[in-house]
Amino acid sequence: MAARVSGDARWSGRWHSWEVRRRSQAWVGGRSGVRGVSRGLAGLGLVVALVVSFSGASAAPPTLTVFAAADLAFAFRELTPRFGQATGARVTLVLGSTGNLAKQIEHGAPADVFFAANQAFVDDLLAKGALIAETRTLYAQGRIVLATARAAGPKLTALSQLLEPRVRRVAIANPAHAPYGRAAEEALRAAGVWDAVKPKLVYGENIRHALQFVESGAAEAGIVALSVANVPAIDHVPIDPALHARLDQAVAVVRRSARPELGLAFIQFVNGPEGRPVMKKYGFLLPGEF
Repeated sequence: MAARVSGDARWSGRWHSWEVRRRSQAWVGGRSGVRGVSRGLAGLGLVVALVVSFSGASAAPPTLTVFAAADLAFAFRELTPRFGQATGARVTLVLGSTGNLAKQIEHGAPADVFFAANQAFVDDLLAKGALIAETRTLYAQGRIVLATARAAGPKLTALSQLLEPRVRRVAIANPAHAPYGRAAEEALRAAGVWDAVKPKLVYGENIRHALQFVESGAAEAGIVALSVANVPAIDHVPIDPALHARLDQAVAVVRRSARPELGLAFIQFVNGPEGRPVMKKYGFLLPGEF
């Protein structure tokens, strides 16, 4: 998915217009706020690079490749075109499970910025030197819900109801590499129904894939992210967050990126006044709220 704007002069003007507006609206997000990240990058000289790289009217609009956890599918399909329109950058959005995306980055995939569904994956890549430490920040906290296919009858309201005979298949993301799948397993274990429900489980490669099992009727129920659950074919109810580890979601710029300043700008866009209302609309808690 890409947002494209043609015209070199148009790119230059839009970038500087957006940058001036962003700086005037800078949002402070507590100890992990992006203003602190900007100060850290200044020490690396990347703020200077931002001005030099994008000031010339003859420069072609750059591309930005965003690797993002699948729970961000709906929110980022709104935000990436807006960022492209605001800056003139061409944005490519690559969605998948956090664990699989992290492995791809570790092995050299051409990502510029990595939005994970669990901060542990970002911290692991930081320890391996694959991400720029000064750009790391939290951007959201996620929630899981119990989803029921509307074709399967009355919606389920408790995890214990997954034991009912009418529920033959239960979809979750693969806990081996998907943070929301891991949270689903933790919730089922905490509710005391893991062993009984396990034979019914079908595993999605990521949280959107798990949701598709329920949407299509291949599974009568599932445990999915709130951020992707508002679709016509399912009903859903929240799962008590005390039943699983917190889904604190972090982001950082990839060290190999040829345009780290643009990756940082997109992080600021998501965490700033343009992005926060969209993220909130899809059910995320935002920095300063957790």
